[in-house]
Amino acid sequence: MKFMHITFHFEYSDQIEQILDRHEIVNYVRYPMREGKDRDGKHYGNQVYPGSTTVVQAQIPEDRLDAVLGDLKAFREEKRSRMHLEALVIPIERRLE
Repeated sequence: MKFMHITFHFEYSDQIEQILDRHEIVNYVRYPMREGKDRDGKHYGNQVYPGSTTVVQAQIPEDRLDAVLGDLKAFREEKRSRMHLEALVIPIERRLE
């Protein structure tokens, strides 16, 4: 099991959840409309910033990890507006059983 931290522009929430659903990822939390700073900095005065980042944190079984990352990467590469999507994979050292 790994922990995935995904950040993206809020308007893609449904598509990201569809990717997780397709891989039967059922343990996740979504934090909608968070303010943040991405690699391009804050963009005041436009439709995107501030307050447009969504965070999804999910538990991903190791056998599904590559497929989920592959789908997220493909989604990001489809359009330039999705280039800010980030996904970090963090090992889970312990969990409550």
